[in-house]
Amino acid sequence: MRMDDQRSSDNVEDHRGSGMGGGGLRLGGGRMGLGTIAIALAASYFLGVNPLTVLQMLSGGGLPAIEQSAPARRSVPADDETAQFVSKVLASTEDTWHEAFRANGKQYQEPKLVLFSGVTPTACGTGQSAMGPFYCPGDQKVYIDLSFFNDLKSRFKAPGEFAQAYVIAHEVGHHVQHLLEISDKVHQARQRVSEREGNALSVRLELQADCLAGVWGKRTDTMKNVLEPGDLEAALIAASAIGDDRLQQQAQGRIVPESFTHGSSAQRVRWFKRGFESGDMNQCNTFNTQSL
Repeated sequence: MRMDDQRSSDNVEDHRGSGMGGGGLRLGGGRMGLGTIAIALAASYFLGVNPLTVLQMLSGGGLPAIEQSAPARRSVPADDETAQFVSKVLASTEDTWHEAFRANGKQYQEPKLVLFSGVTPTACGTGQSAMGPFYCPGDQKVYIDLSFFNDLKSRFKAPGEFAQAYVIAHEVGHHVQHLLEISDKVHQARQRVSEREGNALSVRLELQADCLAGVWGKRTDTMKNVLEPGDLEAALIAASAIGDDRLQQQAQGRIVPESFTHGSSAQRVRWFKRGFESGDMNQCNTFNTQSL
């Protein structure tokens, strides 16, 4: 990606190195060690359950409470190439979605992006690096531990800057869904249906975020000519690598479609391509189609 001459975002908060302290979290009145947290994260991955819910059950109730105040905001170091790249990608999403929202008679509100390491407090509970990048609608922030990019390259075999940018654009896609009140409606609908039906709704939400990431890629390249040969393929490899079927096969040796929450590799690739080929957010209605 040709990002060297692109602007950086003012919406990046660097919380790395602030430290959460203590070697554990205080949950429900008692301290929970990192080993227990690891078990909870593993259980959440295999069962498709929110990690905070698992931690709550293990601790006897109560949401995680961080023992110290949230870390102070800091700007991204000028010599941190990866963090600077992330900041420039975030800026490109800002430019793209301001334009796309205006074209649809709406106003875009920019999210914050938080860089952290290990553990971080969020309005959605305690964030863990093991969760991977995530978006919290409670504070309208994207959270990412940059070590995930190492996993993307080594574990998921998806190297390249556009693969990294796709990850960020996907999470910003969730912010777009939040602004359009789509994610709130899906959350409410999930409360009224079975677990299997709820998982199916989650898949549609995630595939829509993939499509929105594709829209960002197309519109950003049209505006700024940032893509190089091989970049699109890198994003498609990343989308395929983190499909539910691929992850389940690697983790447990079998595939359970009814437990999917993000979509298969083929679905994730298909919807990213749909967004990229159209450049139109209105083509990303995954809730109004029979075939995903």
